[in-house]
Amino acid sequence: MIEFANPVFAAFAIAASLMVLKTVAMSWLTVARMTAEKAGYRSPEDLKKTRLNPDPNPNQLEINDSVERVRRIQHNDLENVPFFIVAGFLYVLTAPPLWLAQVLFYGYVVTRLLHFVAYYTAQIHDIRAALWTPGSLIIIFMAVRVLFYPLGI
Repeated sequence: MIEFANPVFAAFAIAASLMVLKTVAMSWLTVARMTAEKAGYRSPEDLKKTRLNPDPNPNQLEINDSVERVRRIQHNDLENVPFFIVAGFLYVLTAPPLWLAQVLFYGYVVTRLLHFVAYYTAQIHDIRAALWTPGSLIIIFMAVRVLFYPLGI
């Protein structure tokens, strides 16, 4: 049953909410980076003089690696987190054991947070991939379980 009294759903709701907050936080981090760097703006209208940009400069539209790094992290979240939310919600409907659901849901959250740290601190691709892979496998496991559940498998 889909209600907070169901501990599996409650665990999913916590994990999904954490992932939504983390993904939204990336937008705030992007703005903070753009403001700190006074660079990495994307639109020509961002060069208008405002309280937040008192000294506009055409160079502000140039690519800034510090800002782009955060954008890449958010892009990665947007490529992955929605699939977790959909697969996780459907997985709840299979009535999995609470311990397994918690391992999967919270394991996903941990892998995404560690992936963020690795990406933010400019770790090599191998490290980022090693942190991304378990989360992807969790999504695949849940989706496959959902596929086989109606078959009684």
